[in-house]
Amino acid sequence: MESDPSETNSAATPDPGGVFFDGLSNRRRLVALKLSDALEIREDGALLAHWAFADIRRADSPSGLLRLSCLTAPSLARLEIRDAQLMTELVARCDALEANLPNRRSVAAIVGWSLAAAVSIVLVVLFGVPLAAERLTPLVPDSFERRLGDVAEAQVKVLFDGKPCSNAAGQAAFEKLVGKLRETAGLDNSVQSGVLATPVPNAFALPGGKVYLFEGLLEKAENPDEIAGVLAHELGHLRHRDSMRELIHNGGTSFLIGLLFGDITGSGALIFASRSLVTSSYSRDAETNADSFAIETMHKLGRPAKPMGELMFRVTGKEGGKGLSIVSGHPLTEDRLARMDKADAGSRPNGPPLLSSAEWQALRAICGSGKGKV
Repeated sequence: MESDPSETNSAATPDPGGVFFDGLSNRRRLVALKLSDALEIREDGALLAHWAFADIRRADSPSGLLRLSCLTAPSLARLEIRDAQLMTELVARCDALEANLPNRRSVAAIVGWSLAAAVSIVLVVLFGVPLAAERLTPLVPDSFERRLGDVAEAQVKVLFDGKPCSNAAGQAAFEKLVGKLRETAGLDNSVQSGVLATPVPNAFALPGGKVYLFEGLLEKAENPDEIAGVLAHELGHLRHRDSMRELIHNGGTSFLIGLLFGDITGSGALIFASRSLVTSSYSRDAETNADSFAIETMHKLGRPAKPMGELMFRVTGKEGGKGLSIVSGHPLTEDRLARMDKADAGSRPNGPPLLSSAEWQALRAICGSGKGKV
């Protein structure tokens, strides 16, 4: 029996194909495509979809591939075509193929909204975050702040590889000095303090009532008043909860900047916030208030405040720019030093020494370095 010529031609020229995803499952279907009054999508002869040419839209695709969607199909449905001739014929029939692609006007709108979002983030960083930090700090529970201080304390010891100094005589002298400052400043005995064996000339306060002095700063001090003033300054930061305020401020700022540059996880905020605890970088107002607290505390003890400024200024001149030091978080200007000098002249402090010569020598040797001196 002779075969039907039409059947032979049909078998010889099958409908061009493509890859179809129905949008309802993740199944990848190899389909045959036919252009009639609409685009017919068939699998093994069964009609899977019937897409009107007016409803077909181009989707994002790489070069050499035509990826299509349809307004009347499920939103995730996609058809992928690589046959060049079929692509040409289909593009010619789909008058609205490019309707959902961004034109110049929409691109300009996207750019405009992106710039507006960036500007709004900058404004929030400059004005909103500082205000939020100021309002939120008093609301942070003491228990949470103490836990945060414990975490920061562990980070400090790891970062500076500093071990607590525990020479008995030096520890007794240090506790005596801190005790006098704490009682005079009206702080309770929950304040924790210590000396860490690290050469970095620094001192800072952590959330939860923790104050640390580094051996590097102690070695540069020439008398107990210099160290007492610095400790009083840090107690001022504790009294005003400056560490907690700066943590909220810096953490919020870095989180928003991270969003601006694509850090949607906020990991940059955690890193930046942790570093802010270590460097204890405070605002100008916070530093001024801590200076006032230190001046008032030292004068109540009958001791001058200027030695604190002289120690900090000495470190500024000799250690500025050499890594982390007290100047990274406590930038001392000549105006601040002059303020302390003027305050001392008006108060004329002449109280008894805070430590005896032997106690000062023991404090200088608290880390067992043998560098104590009178």
